[in-house]
Amino acid sequence: MLPFTERVIQIIRDIPAGRVMTYGQVAGAAGNPRGARQVARILHSMSAKYDLPWHRVINAQGGISTSDEEEGGLQRKLLEAEGVEFMENGKVDLRVYRWFPKEDFMW
Repeated sequence: MLPFTERVIQIIRDIPAGRVMTYGQVAGAAGNPRGARQVARILHSMSAKYDLPWHRVINAQGGISTSDEEEGGLQRKLLEAEGVEFMENGKVDLRVYRWFPKEDFMW
């Protein structure tokens, strides 16, 4: 497994319940600020295998990115079950719910 992939998996595992990170934020913390799409691919292909809390990763606007209505609904329900509230526009207020790791993940 590539070091970037390992770091992404660890960062996502560390996101606490009731908090979120953006794809780009995870990528930057893992050492590749332009790797948001890579993070999405890692989530898609490895969430089940590594039991990742995939639902805690959202887009930079605070929204759910999937075009699959069922999956998006599940993501919202999982976040709401953890206490994350959605605004009227269907987005999460990143000023309230965004999580910043204690360490900057300087690898």
